Amino acid sequence: MSSMQSDGIQPLSGIRVIDFSQVMLGPSATQVLADYGADVIKIERPGAGDLSRSSIPDDPDGPNNPVFRSLNRNKRSIALDLRQDEGKQVVYELIRGADIVVNNFRAGVMERMGFGYARLAEINPRIICAFGSGFGQAGPLAYKGGQDILAQALSGVMMRKCNDDEPLTIYATSLCDYSAGMHLVQAILLALLQREKTGRGQQVSVSLFESMLAMQMQEAAMWLQRGRDFSWGAYPLTGAFPTTDGAVVLVGAFKANPLRDICTALGLPDLSADPRTADFAGQVKHKAELQALFRERFASNTTEHWLARLDEQDLLCAPVLTLSDALVHEQTKANGSVVSHEPGDPLALIGSPLTMDPSAFRIRHAPPALGADGDAVLAEAGFPASRIRALREAGVLS
Repeated sequence: MSSMQSDGIQPLSGIRVIDFSQVMLGPSATQVLADYGADVIKIERPGAGDLSRSSIPDDPDGPNNPVFRSLNRNKRSIALDLRQDEGKQVVYELIRGADIVVNNFRAGVMERMGFGYARLAEINPRIICAFGSGFGQAGPLAYKGGQDILAQALSGVMMRKCNDDEPLTIYATSLCDYSAGMHLVQAILLALLQREKTGRGQQVSVSLFESMLAMQMQEAAMWLQRGRDFSWGAYPLTGAFPTTDGAVVLVGAFKANPLRDICTALGLPDLSADPRTADFAGQVKHKAELQALFRERFASNTTEHWLARLDEQDLLCAPVLTLSDALVHEQTKANGSVVSHEPGDPLALIGSPLTMDPSAFRIRHAPPALGADGDAVLAEAGFPASRIRALREAGVLS
C-alpha cells in the first residue's frame, strides 16, 4: 500500500480507544485499530511514557525511536499522573465517551488503579475492556510478569526443533507479542459486533501463553490424539541448504513424488527408486543421508542456479534472505509493505498486511511525542481551558 490516501470512510471511524498498553502486545493491537480509523488515545506516565520509548538508546525522550514508531502511528498521547485522584477523575471522564479500554498490565493492576471492568462499566455500560496478559487471568502464573521470551519457553515453542542436533535458542522475532496482539484485535472486533446486538460492552482478554498454544494447534492435536511430535519443518526432504553465495530453503512435500523431482533438479540419481528411500517411512529413517547428499549438491553452485533448477520441477523453494534484503525485495515493493507518514519521509515503517479498499488504511499522523495531545484530547472531551490549566499547574497533566 502507498502513503497516498483517499477520502473514503475508514471502517473504525468514530470508535474511541483509551490505551494504557505499552511495549508490544497492546500497542500492536491498538495500532491496527488506529490504522483503520479508531481514535486511539495513549495514557502515558509523565516524564517516562511507554517503555518502548526508551527500549533502545535512540532518541529516548522523543517520538522518533524506531521501536516506538513501529507500534504507535495514528495515536495521540496524553501524559497523566494517575497517582493523583484528579488524574483518575480525568480518565473516568474520558471513559464516558470511549468505546474500548486496552491494557497489558499484570492481572489485578487495573483493578488496583480503579480502572477494572466493573468500575468502568458503571460509568459506561457500553465499554469494552481488552486485556492482554502474559499467562491469563487465573491460575498459578496469572500474576507473574509476562514477556515474549518467557512465553516461547513455557508454551513449548522454544523446545521444538526441526532437527534434534539444533541448539536450544530464543526465536529472534517477537512472535508471541505479535500473535497475542492480533488475537486481541480479533477479540475487540468481535466484542464490537456483539455490542451492536446487545447494546452492552464486555471484558475480553488474551495472553501470550494461550496465543502460543493456539499457534501450535496442528502440533498439539497430533500430541493429544496420537502421542507423537509433528513438525512440517522436520520432514525428511525439507531444509535450509547453503550455496556458494547464500542459502536455499526447500520444502520437499505436497507432491506425488517429491524425492524424484528433487533428484532431477539436483542432478542426482532417482533415489525414490531405491527401496530404502522409496516411501516416506524410509525417507524419515534415512533423513541424515538424504540431507547430506542435498547439502553437498547445493554447496556446488549459486542460489540463483539452484532456484532455477528447483522451479523447473515446480518444487517449493526460496532464497534465505536477510531482513535488509527482504525490505527491498521486488515483492515487498509490489505489495506496498513499506509506508511513511508523508511521501519522501525517511522514517519508514511496515504498514498493514491487509488488502482492503485503499481508503481503509490511512496514516493520519506520525507517532506522538509524550503528552503532545493532552490539551486537544481534554478540550474535545469538554474540559474548559481553565480546568486544563489547573491540571497542568497541579502536575496532573504534563
